Amino acid sequence: MSSTRPGTPGATRTCPHCKTKILESANVCPSCRHHLRFDPDAVESAKKRSVPLRVEGTIKPPPGDNALEYSVVLTIRNDEGVEIERQVMGVGALFAGEERSFTLEVEAVEVTGYRAGRGRSRH
Repeated sequence: MSSTRPGTPGATRTCPHCKTKILESANVCPSCRHHLRFDPDAVESAKKRSVPLRVEGTIKPPPGDNALEYSVVLTIRNDEGVEIERQVMGVGALFAGEERSFTLEVEAVEVTGYRAGRGRSRH
C-alpha cells in the first residue's frame, strides 16, 4: 500500500480482483478492467482522463533460424533521475516468422481540490 494518506493524490490500494497496486481513486482497475465502485459521473470522469504518453513498437527475430529472447522492463524515475520503481512486465521468446507488439500508455487524471505542496507523495 501507499505511504500517502488515503484520499490524497497518489494514494494506492490493491485491486480485490487481480491484486495489482492501483490508485485509490480508480473506479475501474487499469489492469483487469473490473469495476471497483459505482461512478454516477462516469462520463464526466472519462473526460478528465488523458494519455500524455503512448509508445508502440513491434519486434521480430533476426533473419535465419535463431530465436530472440526478450524481457519487457518498466523503469520509473523522478524529476531528479532517481529510479523509484522498476518491474519486469513480461518475458518470452520469438521464433522465425513471429512478432510481438508492445504498447506503453500513461493514463492521467487531474486532481481537483488539492493544494500543491501539502502531503506530497514520493511517487
